[in-house]
Amino acid sequence: MKIFAALFLMVSLAAHAQVGAFNISKERARRANEANNAEQQRIANAAADPSHPNNAAAPAAPGDPVREATLKNIADLQADFTAFSSSTNTPVDATQKAALLNDLSAAALGKKPVSASVRKLAGDLIAATGGVKNPATQKLARNVHALFNASHLTAAQQTLLLDETKKILTAAGAAAAADNVIEDLKGIAEETK
Repeated sequence: MKIFAALFLMVSLAAHAQVGAFNISKERARRANEANNAEQQRIANAAADPSHPNNAAAPAAPGDPVREATLKNIADLQADFTAFSSSTNTPVDATQKAALLNDLSAAALGKKPVSASVRKLAGDLIAATGGVKNPATQKLARNVHALFNASHLTAAQQTLLLDETKKILTAAGAAAAADNVIEDLKGIAEETK
């Protein structure tokens, strides 16, 4: 009988311990669910009214300066290409050409290409995008920026970007100038490796 009582007491204690552990786990899961729901509600409120973000939100971490410079350069190149494609002026405005030269020079984050190569590419890009209907300026800007930083690209990636750039210019009606741009970009990619 003593063995039975001892065994019953051990089983009861084990069951009680399991129930306690279950309740603790259940309480933790409930708290995590409530926190998740509160965060989802905060995100939904911020999306619904971005002018009044929740004050409890953590401040945004400062951006990566290299990433910010890259995004700015791509946006600047895109603006240059858009300006040339919408321009009807046969001689390109000197300020627009200077802006393109500056943006192309700023594209290389590491080793810089020779300035003569940049000037030749600028002339060929102006010829390729000037007055052209709807070139894919954002993709073109991304590709040009990437090729100015060819040290970060594999040979396959570089080939893919050059092919895509040629397709963009050809589709926009600048097939004759596309070959010159591609040769210039190949040279710059080699110079920046």
